[in-house]
This record gives sequence, C-alpha cells and structure tokens, in this order.
Amino acid sequence: MAMRSPVGMPKLSRRARILIAIGAVLLLLLLSGSRLLSTYVDWLWFGEVGFRSVFTTVLFTRAVLFVAVGVLVGTVLALSLWLAYRSRPVFVPASGPDDPVARYRTAVTARIKLFAFGVPVLVGIVAGVAGQGNWQAVQLFLNGGDFGVTDPQFQRDIGFYAFQLPFFQWLLGWAFVAVAVAFVGALVAHYLFGGIRLAGRGGDLTGAAKVQLAVLAGVFVLLKAVAYYFDRFALLTSERNDNFVGATYTDLHAVMPAKLILLCIAVFCAAAFFVGAVRRNLQWPAIATALLVVSSVLLGSLWPAALEQFSVRPNANQREAPSIANNMEATRAAYGIDDINYIDYEGQSDLEPEDLREDTATIPNVRLLDPNILTQTFTQLQQRRNFYGFPDKLDIDRYTIDGETQDYIVALREINTEGLAENQRNWINRHLVYTHGNGIVAAPANEVNSALADTGGEGGYPNFKVSDLATPDGFVPVENPRTYFGELGTAYAIVGTTDDQGNPYEYDTDNERYTYTGEGGVPIGNWFNRLVFAAYYTERNILFNQAISPESKIIYNQNPRDRVADVAPWLTVDSDPYPAVVDGKITWIVDAYTTLDNYPYAEKTELGEATTDSLTSARGVPEQLDERISYIRNSVKATVDAYDGTVTLYAVDEEDPVLQAWRSVFPDTVQPESEISDDLRAHFRYPEDLFKVQRDLLTRYHVDNPSDFYANVGFWNVPSDPTVGDDPGEANTPQPPYYILAEDPATGEATFQLTSAQVFLQRQFLSGFMSVNSDPEHYGDMTVLRLPVDSQTQGPQQVQTQFVSSTEVSTELNLLRQQATDVLFGNLLTLPVGGGLLYVEPVYIERRNEDSSFPQLAKVLVSFEGRVGYAPTLAEALDEVFGTGAGEGATDPTGEDVEVAEGDEPSGADETTTPPETEEQGAGEDTSTPTTPQTPPAGSVDQAVQSMDAALEQLQSAQRSGDFAEIGQAYQDLAEAIEQYESLRGDGG
Repeated sequence: MAMRSPVGMPKLSRRARILIAIGAVLLLLLLSGSRLLSTYVDWLWFGEVGFRSVFTTVLFTRAVLFVAVGVLVGTVLALSLWLAYRSRPVFVPASGPDDPVARYRTAVTARIKLFAFGVPVLVGIVAGVAGQGNWQAVQLFLNGGDFGVTDPQFQRDIGFYAFQLPFFQWLLGWAFVAVAVAFVGALVAHYLFGGIRLAGRGGDLTGAAKVQLAVLAGVFVLLKAVAYYFDRFALLTSERNDNFVGATYTDLHAVMPAKLILLCIAVFCAAAFFVGAVRRNLQWPAIATALLVVSSVLLGSLWPAALEQFSVRPNANQREAPSIANNMEATRAAYGIDDINYIDYEGQSDLEPEDLREDTATIPNVRLLDPNILTQTFTQLQQRRNFYGFPDKLDIDRYTIDGETQDYIVALREINTEGLAENQRNWINRHLVYTHGNGIVAAPANEVNSALADTGGEGGYPNFKVSDLATPDGFVPVENPRTYFGELGTAYAIVGTTDDQGNPYEYDTDNERYTYTGEGGVPIGNWFNRLVFAAYYTERNILFNQAISPESKIIYNQNPRDRVADVAPWLTVDSDPYPAVVDGKITWIVDAYTTLDNYPYAEKTELGEATTDSLTSARGVPEQLDERISYIRNSVKATVDAYDGTVTLYAVDEEDPVLQAWRSVFPDTVQPESEISDDLRAHFRYPEDLFKVQRDLLTRYHVDNPSDFYANVGFWNVPSDPTVGDDPGEANTPQPPYYILAEDPATGEATFQLTSAQVFLQRQFLSGFMSVNSDPEHYGDMTVLRLPVDSQTQGPQQVQTQFVSSTEVSTELNLLRQQATDVLFGNLLTLPVGGGLLYVEPVYIERRNEDSSFPQLAKVLVSFEGRVGYAPTLAEALDEVFGTGAGEGATDPTGEDVEVAEGDEPSGADETTTPPETEEQGAGEDTSTPTTPQTPPAGSVDQAVQSMDAALEQLQSAQRSGDFAEIGQAYQDLAEAIEQYESLRGDGG
C-alpha cells in the first residue's frame, strides 16, 4: 500500500525569526527585570550595612549550584537523547496515512539541533532553579565540624547528621532526578524514532533501546541501594512512635536489618539489569525487579508491622525504654535543658506581715504595669505629635540608676506616618519631611502616678521617664535621640534633602529643621540610582523631585528584625526586638538562633506552634514560621543602631558547632564575645521564643523514668492565659512568659528573670514554676520549682476564677461595666514568696467606644493560699491578705508629675479621655479599703453605694453563719440598694 509522505513544517522567514527573537528577549526582560532590579537594590543595601560579603557568598553559592545541578540534569538528559537518536532504526514503517508519530518525527528531525540543545537546556534551567535553594546544606557540608558527641546507635559524631547526611541525601536526590529524566527522555526518543513500537501484542524494542533503558534502570536501582544505606541513619530521627522521636524497637530490630538486606538485593537487581543490557535480554532484570518489589513488601512493611503488633505493643513500656532514654538525653542536650536546677517546693506557707516587710527582693519590685495593655496610654500621654507612635506591644528592660536596679516599661517614640492627618498624607511629608522618631520613653514597672487619675488618687498612669530632644539627659543620657530605624518604619525615607533656599526638608519637634548626618542609607544623588529606586518603588516623584540633592540618601528596610534576618539569613531571628540605651546610644537588641532539624533522637518541635501565645496575634508580634527544628541555640545577639542602622552580630555561644560552621562560611561577620561591652551585656534578656520552646518541652522532659514518660505519668502543661477574651476564665491560648525583677529561687537575690508557671496535665493545679536568670553574672541559669504531685496549689486559671467570682470584685466590676467602662485584666504574675505562691494582677479601666480613651490602673488583685485582696494599691491589697502592715515593703505611687512637653496638654487631662463618672467610681472603689469614714448625704449616689456595701457585708456574714433567713434578707437589701443606685444614676445623681 502506498504511503503518503508526511508534510514538513513550513520554514519561517527571516523577518519572522527576527520578530520572534525580539519577543523572546522582551519576555526574558519582563520575567527577569524585577529580579535584576531587586538584586541591585539588595547589593546597595548590603553595602550600606557592611555585609556585602554575605550577599556575594550567598549569590555565588546559589549561582554555582544553579550551574552544577542544571549541567548535571541537562547533560545526562542530552547524552540520553543523543544515544537514542544515534541508535535509531534506519527505516521506520508508518502505521498508516495519518500516523501522528511520523508527523512529530518529521518536525523534530527538521529542527534536530533545536530540540537536541533546547530541551536539555530548558530542563537544566528548571532543575538549576530548584537546586540552588539548598545552598545552606552545601555550605554546612563544606564547613561543618564535629560536635564532640556521638549517637548511641552507630557511634558517629552528631556533626555527621547535622552537616554531612543532609548533603548526601540532597546529592542522591538530584542523582535520582537526573537518571529518571534521562530514562523518560530515552523512552520518548526511542518511541519517536522507532526504537519502541507498540504494534502487535507486546510491542517491540530494538536492541539499542533495550540496552539504554536497561542501563538507566540499573543505575536507578543502584542509587536505590545507596539510599537504603543512608536510610539506616535517618531512622535515628524516625517518628514511628507518637510518644517520642528516634529509632524505635521495631526500627532497630526489623527496619534496620531489612534496609541492609534490601541494599544487597538492590545491588543484585542492578547487576541483573547490567547483565541484561549486555545480553540484550530483559528476563533477568524483570526477575530481579520482582524480587526487589516482593522483598520490599515483605521485609520493609510486613515484617516490621508484625513485630510491632505482636511483640512491641504488648510490652511497649519495656521494649521502648532504651529508645525513650536516648530520646530524653538527646532532647535535653539539643534544646539546652540538660542543666536545670530542680528545687522541691511545697507551694504553701503561713506568712506573717513581718515576713513580707522583710522581703527586699520580690515585694518591692512587683510589676504593676502591663506592657501589653499600655500602648494607648503611652500614645496619648507621650506621643507629642501625631506623626509619632509606639508599637502595639511595649517592651521590658532594666536599668541601674544611682546604684539601684529597676525594671522599666520601655518604648521608642517612633516615626509613624500612618498617624498623619488627611491633609498631611502626601508623598513629600511621608518620605522627605517626617523621617525620624524622637527619643525613648520609659516607666518604672512597679510604680504608678496618680497625678492625672480621676479616681480620687486611687490608681493612675505610668510615671514616665523620658530621654528625647528636649531632655537628652533624661532618665539616662542619650547622645542622639533621633531614631530612623524601628518597628513602625515606613517603606523608605529620603534624607539629606533641601528646598529651594538650601534648607533641610526634615523636621524635628517644634518645626526645627534637621539634616541627617549618619552613615545609614544608600546614596541616591546620582541619576542612575534615582532611576533604579523610582522603578523599584514605582514612584516617579523620586526621579523628578528637585529637593533630592547630590548628598541625599534613601533609608529603607528599617525594621531591626528584618535587618538582622537579611544580613544573617542562616539565623532564625527572635520575634521580639527591644530598645535599650547602650553606651549613650539608642540601640535595638535582637536575639538570634542557630537551628537544626535532624539531631538524632531529639524531639521535633514546630517553632511557630511552640512560640504562639495569647499575645502573638493580639498584639501584632511577628510569629515564627512553622519550621520544624530538633536543635536550637541562642548563639548570637545582634544590635541595630536606631540612628544609623548599623547592624552588629555578637557571638554569645562560641562553643556552638553550628555557629562555628557558619562563621567559617561568613568570616568576620560575627564579632567575638569579647567585643561585647559591659553596658550592652547588662541589657541582655533571655529570649522569649527560646524560653517558650524550652518550657513546652519541659512539660514532658522533666520526667526521668522512661516507663513514666511512655505512660505520660507526671506530665505538665503550659497554663492557658486566663486574662484573655470577654470571659477571662475561658482562655484557650498559652499564657505568655513574663519578665520580672524578683528574688532568684537559686541565689535569693533580686534578679531580672523570665518566668512561667506550669500546671498538671488535665488539672489546673500548679505543678511547677520555671524561671531563667538574665543578669550577666548568672545569665541563662534555669531553675524549676517542682511542687508535689498531689499539690492543691491553685494555678492561674483557678486564681482568676477566684478573682472574678469574689463578691466584692464582681460587684464593683459589674458597676464599672454598666458605666460604659471597659475592665482590662493585666498580666497575672506568679511570684514565689516565702515558700508559697503569690499571685498579683493589675486591673485597668478604660472608657468604652472612645477613640481618645486609654487604660489607667484602677485596682490591684492579690491572691495567696486562697485569700484574695482587692485594693487601689498593692500595699493595701497585701494588707487585706496578710494583715495590717504586710504591704509596707511594696512600692507606692510616687505622685510625681508626668513629664509633658511645653505647650502640650496630656490627653489624660481632658475629660473626654478618662473614664466617665469617676466620682462614683472612686466611691465604689473606696468600699474595699475606706480611709476616712464619712456619712454621705441621704438620697445621693454615695449613700446608695454605701447601702450596697452594707448589704454585701450582711450577706457575707449570713453566709458564714448559715442563717438562710438572714441570707434572704441580705439579698433583698442588696437588690433594693442596687435599684436605688441605678435610679439615682439615671437621674444624674
């Protein structure tokens, strides 16, 4: 039968080819233009901060990996295609007049060079893009060393698992990809050129096709044998058992031997493929493949499952005991919780008033200010100008002034262009005029100032201490209070600009002009850089604005956390940077961690989940990514100068093998610990994210017995935050840890520490109290007060329930809420005092539905051994709990005036910004601790409140006596008093 010749593809004209080439170039520029622009902007920024070596090292490593992986995959594919084309049959009969394969064959043959080079290049580019992302594993392989610790199974140094095994697995993975792509390419090419024909029952393969495919399959199986070898080491991070990470009994006695047997079978199977290629017979490879598949099912699945079901599970607590012991030891070492001072603590005590008066470490330093509530208070009283602002979450630090150490709530008065009025929100104001903040604001954490309060002197506001342009020698001297870098930074700021008369565009407070003189910022005076940033920000004003002079700079990437993350991409940055005045300069301090995800036998932790608490989402604190880790060290402390943006990395754990590896990758980027000044070290805090991870693990890994660990005996839990939400007793997110200045359980001295309570699993009773020291002399010393397993000491949730269910407290809070006043519960602090646990919680009030309202401290709640105190001051609340005179050691409000800039009226002084009806509020609050007995006029609101107090006292007395008739009469009197109060309030009092 005559065959019709396939019609070839028409040739393109020269003009068409030129147009296609131009289109391809334009498409390439469109796809890569933004990436090139971003790369150049990053190049300039890394040069500004002095970390260009990091940029070039990462870029060079990525480029090398892109080329290496691309060449590997592309070359293997090209070689496979060339062999298939070279060994094609000379004559290929067509299956019919409309044979589609013949048409494709003709099209490919007509442009054989295009396909021969284009397809491998395209596949190589895709592979290179994917491969360059693993630059960290490659650099750690090249620079990693030993840990000095070996695993319990193979006796290999941990460095093998941390630095070498990930690289070998990555390399093996790309070898699999290259061979698989080559096999598919050979299969398609042989089919296209007639080496494989599907006609007939089973089809037909030419000898050349059999050889090439058999060899590729043999190489693939040989790589599988290598994978079986490395799989043995990966078993040490197995998650087969839900209770622990590491090689289980089944892994050690079934899976691991099976891997060795399968390795041998895979080698035999690969040899069979190679023999089949030589003899051009696929029977032996087919038999070997069947053997490998059957063996994988029997040895890799059925045998481990049978051992697990019939031997391990009936005796799991005994079988898994050695593996659990290995997991416990490795987890404690990997997370730095292997050197904890456990102290048995009864949690109960009969304290006398004189015992509290003699306490000079904890009681005088009890923190009354909650940094998570007072942002609006700071803003209203210390904002000064609408273009300034404070972060949603304030910070806590300590300062030693006149020989006395005090913890402070601290925050920078940052530039916040989002606060500009509508008629101010133009491009010039946002990026050229309002460019920097003004100073640092602090308030002693254990003091309040009642000068501006509306509650008759009860409660109050922070006692502000300021160091800014108006008072540079404020509570601490500051050389330059201007801050260009902070958490509220805009997208960019252009500094060094001038108007037509040569005057600076930037403004300080009181309309004083200022020209930036710092080292920060990228020069933008030349037209090329102006064009680059105009394109980068898609803002033509950068190109045409005449105020930009040859000396102008553009400041961007202003967030201190982002700056540290960018200059050290190998570090995991803590979510909460904090400002401090260090050696006379306002400096951001940022904690950073080295992490691993494959430490043998160590528990795996979801970093994002472990560091989530009630504040991370509610207060705008950045959350950690859901990265799985099995090792973490706070090896680096970073600083960012708030004026010029200088980033400095300091090593604080120079023995960390991971840090040592990265310092080899990026030499001279991390300063030695000896370069840390005493003033800087005095402001180091133990980082919150690390502490959260450690406290979560300690809920389980404080248990020493493997059998108890397997049975979850003695496990603890992180308490939920009882102060969150409309119903404070039903919070379901973990309580955050708290920085406090209190007595160290180990040394007995007042130290700055990070603390957290622990409760029993499935019970809310207190099980432990965890604290870690932040003072330089004992930095990182961790102590756990361990309560008896049958302890009935109330935990945070139970204490909060006791607070809100107290008759006095609930009645007054309900009255406040009826007056359009919101009640905010501050942080519930757990404080070990005299062998027992003292709970202290500030209560704030704020006018409801008022944009200009802000919280003020109204009362203090105290609980000890089930006794509750509720009073305007801590001293009075302690007196209610322990007896008269117990609170003499507590710090009382100072009564000093709040610092206010000349010409500015504090928002708190305006009647629209304070809680309404404060006269009645004050009267209501006086019921807890009356000072001067007075008889209010009949028919007044005060008289109604006094009647409610009397009814409450009558009710409590009746309940104690058990006289039901008296209880009923007391309830009736209380209802009448409340009705009278509401009636008078409705009439205006």
